[in-house]
Formats: sequence, structure tokens, C-alpha cells
Amino acid sequence: MTVPRGRTGRPPLSEERKTEIRWEIAWAAVDLFVAQGVTATTGEQIGRAVGVSSRTVWRYFPSKESCVRPLLSAGIDLAVACLRDWRSGQPLEQLFDQEPTAEHGLVGGGDRATVGALIRLTRTEPGLRAVWLQMHDEAEPVFARVLAERAGLPVDDLRPMVRAAMLNATLRAAVEHCAWRTADASSDPATVEAELRAALRSALRVAAEGLS
Repeated sequence: MTVPRGRTGRPPLSEERKTEIRWEIAWAAVDLFVAQGVTATTGEQIGRAVGVSSRTVWRYFPSKESCVRPLLSAGIDLAVACLRDWRSGQPLEQLFDQEPTAEHGLVGGGDRATVGALIRLTRTEPGLRAVWLQMHDEAEPVFARVLAERAGLPVDDLRPMVRAAMLNATLRAAVEHCAWRTADASSDPATVEAELRAALRSALRVAAEGLS
């Protein structure tokens, strides 16, 4: 009788470890992009910085530019969570006053200065710009669904769709504005944090006022 052969080699990675590897790759990629630019950075360099092969990098991300997605999506995910917890009657500008617990923070994590440098690169690096805009494009229908649920409206109602588009553009504009304002204060996390919160509050206040 032939005995079936079991699997050999390393045991499969847990989902938690896969998430950790994605974040390690993301931080390594952004550090290299900031230090030497996107064009000069290779998948081999990103993998070497993490201690994995370039084949592993491409297993997690389809391109070197897309490696930064976790850093950009973390802030959007937190915005969705804050929107779900937004109390009825609470001014829109206070949307982020009580952030839900989030390991990676409002815009990508504890090292917001590095993320700010990444946001600045999205203005000059077309590949990174495409990733940044794609993240917001994907976020808009999520915002719309949350807003529709809050208002008791159908998901295809025009009103939450328009409001979601306004909120999406407001958040992106605020984050980009903050990134450029703090370019010379990147070594001071407290300054970056204060500027980010001020920019978000100001932008959300303008959005709440609407067009006039």
C-alpha cells in the first residue's frame, strides 16, 4: 500500500504573520523611495531590507509602487471607523476627535513624518500618485454606504454618493496640505500630529459649510 506523502518544508504562515510581512515590506519600500526615489528602487532592495526574497515581495504586491498601500489604506480604514462612530448631531469637524483604537494611526502609523514624505512623493512620482488616487477611489463607495446606513437611505441614493465624494476629496486635500506644511518639521512628531489634526478640522469645517 502506498502511503500518501505529507507536506514538507516550512509550515504555512498565519494571517497575522502575513499582515506583519506586508507592513514590513511597506515600511522598507517607503524608506527606500524617500532615500533614493522610486525609479532607483528595486524589488530586490525592498526584499533585502526586510530579509525576504524579491519573489516574496511580488507575492504580496503586484508592483513596487503598490508596496506602500498598507501605509495609505490605514488612514482611510480609520476614517471609515470614525464615520461609523460619528454621533448624530456631532459637528463634522469633530469626526476625528475620538479615534477608535488603531495600531497604525490616522495616516499610516506612528512615524507620520515618514508617511508625510510618502504623501509628498505622490505629487512627483506618477506611480505613487496612481496608488494614492486608487485608494481614495476605492474608499468613496465605502463612505457612501456608511453615510447611507446612517441616514436610512438606499445605497444607490444620490445624496450619500455626493456627500461621500465631498468627504473623500476633503480628507485627501487635508492630508496633502498637511504633508507639505510639515515638510520642514518632519523630525518633530508632535508638530506633524498637531498640523494633521488642525488641517482635518479646518477642511471638515469647510466641507460642512458646503458651497455658497
